[in-house]
Amino acid sequence: MLNKYARAFFTRVLTPFAAFLIRRGVSPDTVTLIGTAGVVVGALAFFPRGEFFWGTVVITLFVFSDLVDGNMARQLGRSSRWGAFLDSTLDRVADGAIFGGFALWYAGQGDNDVLCAVSIFCLASGQVVSYTKARGESIGLPVAVNGLVERAERLVVSLVAAGLAGLHAFGVPGIDVLLPVALWIVALGSLVTLVQRVVTVRREAAEADAGQPNPPSGRGALGGENAG
Repeated sequence: MLNKYARAFFTRVLTPFAAFLIRRGVSPDTVTLIGTAGVVVGALAFFPRGEFFWGTVVITLFVFSDLVDGNMARQLGRSSRWGAFLDSTLDRVADGAIFGGFALWYAGQGDNDVLCAVSIFCLASGQVVSYTKARGESIGLPVAVNGLVERAERLVVSLVAAGLAGLHAFGVPGIDVLLPVALWIVALGSLVTLVQRVVTVRREAAEADAGQPNPPSGRGALGGENAG
């Protein structure tokens, strides 16, 4: 839902800024790299210290680079496989930093092993959810399902909750409970999404294999190409 509506809205809003960067000679790859670096710094410099409000502010300023770089590529007519690969890869880095920052807080000053584990689960499940779609598509399947919680939903739910929870430091009582609630929501939503995608890939694979006499297994001695 967020990908369908919010992305279209912000794309229109950010188009003039993307055009400005193009006139200044900035490349889409540069925007991608700077945006990811900003998210990583914001997450790992602020979240482990419990400074959720300012960390969210910094991350939000840079997270829109995910829309700006694609907008620039389209305006330049330079959409490429390399750009798509770089963008997708660095998205995983940014997501890891955000949930890793939450985990470091709860492992340290936050002193909550359960929420530390939930944060780590959010990090890992988000990576696997993305992998299932990419892997399914790489073996020729459409993976015709998005699922309950995609990357946009994971980021919006967790970052909005973190930003609001950070207002506790400014004297707003009881609001810090929003972050734990959001992490549980993201964790459960990611699990549902993972199941949805696995079930879809299994069904599509069975249908594809039924029309193929000797389908390739894609499995090696150590469990496939990604065993390492």
